Amino acid sequence: MVTLEIERLTGLVRSAVQDYDMINDGDRVAIGVSGGKDSMVLLTALAKLRSYFPFKFELEAVTLTLGIGEFDTAPIKLYCEALGVPYTVEETQIGKIVFEVRKEENPCSMCANLRRGALNNAALRLGCNKVALAHSCDDLIETFLLSTLFEGRLHTFSPVTHLKRTDLDLIRPLSYVWEKDIKGFINKYKISTIPNPCTEAGHSSRKIVADILAALAKENRKVKYNILGAIKRAGLDGWRE
Repeated sequence: MVTLEIERLTGLVRSAVQDYDMINDGDRVAIGVSGGKDSMVLLTALAKLRSYFPFKFELEAVTLTLGIGEFDTAPIKLYCEALGVPYTVEETQIGKIVFEVRKEENPCSMCANLRRGALNNAALRLGCNKVALAHSCDDLIETFLLSTLFEGRLHTFSPVTHLKRTDLDLIRPLSYVWEKDIKGFINKYKISTIPNPCTEAGHSSRKIVADILAALAKENRKVKYNILGAIKRAGLDGWRE
């Protein structure tokens, strides 16, 4: 496997940003940074892109605490300082609400909705007009299969989603980047990540779908590319070839 260099990673992010007009001159972009590998790579790429992109834009890194488990944000703070990106920690009790108050049997959906709302509110308070989410190409495909298998509808997330209520745009600059390349990039550049404090991590329906895809890919290496191509050719949720 060839590990992505920083220039190649930033080039893929730039292509996605330009293909779908994700960032414009004067934008203030809040990056959701959980401390996991995907969000740390997104933070790295956008900080690099900022230095030479034809449009001038500003970044704000935002981390949500969930009120559960041990979660040390110090490594993220240090990394943001090294990149020259302002950093905000948004304290929440989302984990306690989901697990202790509501005692949800299927907590992932509610947790995701609450986290999105908290991140969007933080972005607005910081004067941002866009929120960058660290969804990779694998996430795009997994979401499509989740919707098909568990909801009976053909759907996945869009490269850009406009939220009318808040007037925010959600953008997904890692849409052209595969999970395997994210892992390779983290290892090559020795970027510190923070374990997910959620007890449900690794036990969700998404994990089941990811395992199915991995098994299919062993038989046919083009499986993921074929699904991605089908999504784009169908023009599903704003995607195009």
